[in-house]
This record gives sequence, C-alpha cells and structure tokens, in this order.
Amino acid sequence: MKPICINNYCFDHIHLWIQYHYAVPQFVEVAIEVFYPRDQQANGLVMFNHGFLIGTNLFYYPEKIIGSFINDNPLFGVHPSYYYNYSSALVEKNWAMAFVTATHTQNQAVPWTDFGGNPRVGQEAYAAASYLIKYGVTDEFYKAEKKYERTAFYKPEEVEKSRFMRSNNVIFAGHSVGGAHAQVAATGFETIKKIGDKSWRFFDPVMYDREFLPKYSERMSKWEPEERANPVGLVQLSPVDQKVPLLGPGLADYRTAMSKKPLPILMMVGECDSACLKDSTPSAWSPDPTETTEFSQLAPEGSESWAVVANVEKGSHCGYLTQDDELCDMADKDSGLCKKGTKTWKSGGEESAFTTELFKQFIGMYPDAEGFQGDFKKWIHSDFIKWLNRENPYGTLKLKPFADGKYIQYVSHGGCPPLEAKKGKG
Repeated sequence: MKPICINNYCFDHIHLWIQYHYAVPQFVEVAIEVFYPRDQQANGLVMFNHGFLIGTNLFYYPEKIIGSFINDNPLFGVHPSYYYNYSSALVEKNWAMAFVTATHTQNQAVPWTDFGGNPRVGQEAYAAASYLIKYGVTDEFYKAEKKYERTAFYKPEEVEKSRFMRSNNVIFAGHSVGGAHAQVAATGFETIKKIGDKSWRFFDPVMYDREFLPKYSERMSKWEPEERANPVGLVQLSPVDQKVPLLGPGLADYRTAMSKKPLPILMMVGECDSACLKDSTPSAWSPDPTETTEFSQLAPEGSESWAVVANVEKGSHCGYLTQDDELCDMADKDSGLCKKGTKTWKSGGEESAFTTELFKQFIGMYPDAEGFQGDFKKWIHSDFIKWLNRENPYGTLKLKPFADGKYIQYVSHGGCPPLEAKKGKG
C-alpha cells in the first residue's frame, strides 16, 4: 500500500516483529506510525513514546487469532499519533516524527497495558527509530550477504526508495510512562546494551517481517554506527516511572546514564499533575531538594547534567494530548495537588498547542542534519531556553516560577553566567 501524502508530508504504517536479542527467543510485535517529508530528506526524527494504555480491547487474543487468517491485527487499529499529532512542528525544519506501539511483554494477561518501569518499551523505541533510519518506510528489508555487508552500493531497490532520513539524529520524546521510556532510548545503543546485560533485559535486536517465511535483519550490533539512532535530545512530558515486582525494575540506571550525557534534556511537569508528581515512583519532580525524583536523578547536584525542568501552571496530565482520551482523563481526577475546582488544561486545548510550539522551538535549535552545536553554556543560553524561561511563553498558558524566580530549573555549571527569567509573553 502506498503512503498517504498531503501537501509536503506523508504518513505510513509499518508492522514488524522485534527479537530483543538475537540469542534470546523473546519477541514483541510492534506497529510504527511515521510522518515524513515527501521529498524524503528529513533532517532528523522525533521518536515519540506514547503514554497511558494502548488499547482496552478485552477480545485482543481472539481477534489476534482470527486476524492471523485474514491479515488483520488489533494493533492495526491503535493510532497513538491521533492523540499526539504535533506534525505541524516538523514542517519548518523538515523533520520526521514516529510512534511505536506494541503488545508489551509487561503483563501477558492484559498485553495492551503499560505501567511504566519496563526498559523493554524504551528498547522498542530505539529499535524502531533505528529501523526507520536503516530501512525507511518499508517492510521489504533484507539481511545483507556477508561479503557485501560493508559496501555502500549493496542496497536493494525497495529499501533505497523507502529511505527518508538525511541523518541518524533522533530526539527521543514521550508522555507519561512514555516519557520515562524515552529516557531509556535516549541513552543510546551501547548504554542500552550495557545496562540490559546487567539487568537481564538483553538488547541486540533482530527485526522480522510478518510473513510465514520471514525476512529478517542482521543483529543491530552488526549495523554500521550511522545506521543506528544517534540520540541528540530528550523531551519528557510528565514522565511516570514505576517499579512493578518481576516486571518493571524502574529506570533509575538509565537516568543516571543520561545525567552524564552532554545533550539537551527537557522535562515538563504540570502543577496539578498527580500522576507524575505523586503517583510515579519516584515522582518526576518535587520542590523539596532533599527528595529523590526522576529529575534529581537526571540532574544530581554538583553534576555536569544538561537536564532542565519547567512547570506548567494549572498543568494536567492529559493537557498535552491533541485529542481527548477517557483512559488518560482518569489520571486527572481529584489530583489533590491543586484546589478543588481548579480549571486545569484539557486535551486539545492551550497546553496541547503549547506542546506543538515547544517541539517546534526545540527542533529549531538543530542545524540541518546535525546534532546540537555547542556546550552547556550554548544550550542554557539558547533561543529555545530563552523562549521557555518566561512567565508566558505561548498563548494564555503560563509557567509556574521556581523558588529562585526562574521558570526553568537546572544544575548550575561553573563559569556559566546565570540565566535571567522574563515576564510577559514569548
């Protein structure tokens, strides 16, 4: 089936199996949605991990069995891009954006659930991003013959026609549990592999198509470095982590690794968002500097971390969404963090429009087909941070100031001049 193209952008849907490690018989079924420029010259990719449940279909398994005979699948009907359609943010810099959804191995009884804390989901996002870089929008991929593996000219026609990336640069992003999973993916292949070895979540994936005699890829460690995703940024929208015995060990090790990476890292939280500020373990952020949080692990005091956090006034857990979802709305009921009756931002409203602008501004920092150019000083004094570090960066939405009066919080580095907050509209 040909992709759907409107104006200068196309949309496609790819369905794969991922074997997490070539030597371990553990697989996951994934569907990838992707928006990419029609000219197939994308300067970078935003790989987005969605949050909340990916489906509530109690007949998942019967439909899956029946679907195997008619080439249908419950995953075909799951479209996270519907709830996170920030595609207008991509146009100015000619970027692509993708989403991966999967039958997670976290809970076999209800395979559409995702409680967070499972690094496998972040591994899926990294594998999906790398797949799009190496093979593009096709399932006609191949395992190269050994003697041709390292030659640039050995590219089957279908793969060559399907590639759409000018670089392997990826901003990993996500909302809710997806925001925490994005932390895993943003650490990069070598770190994911290393931490996976220690935690028995082994990672050196092989991709398969859905045929009876499937085509399959080389294991990822055999790929050229430029064929694998190169993380150049991390954007977390109200990230939620969980420790679920035997299933989700939590993602603290990945945050520790991220705290040492010199790349732009942003966390957004909402003032009234109990899902990330109260229910997450640990919470995403706290005004108490002695409390261990996701942010304190990303930005330990005295470290060289680049992580930045901002707090949306009257921000909710679901206000980022471009369309309403009842399952997500459950996370915003009776949060207890704001006064009863506080009118928080709702899906498809001002916070959603702000999020689209936030991605546009964040992508705007990157030169064409390049990663961020500069050190911590250039990041913290970038046009993006100047835009964000104000009372009212966009529309009628306001940010809540921190104790020092700034609208962002970060770990100060020696020799870097302080950033002044601005009042008024961006």
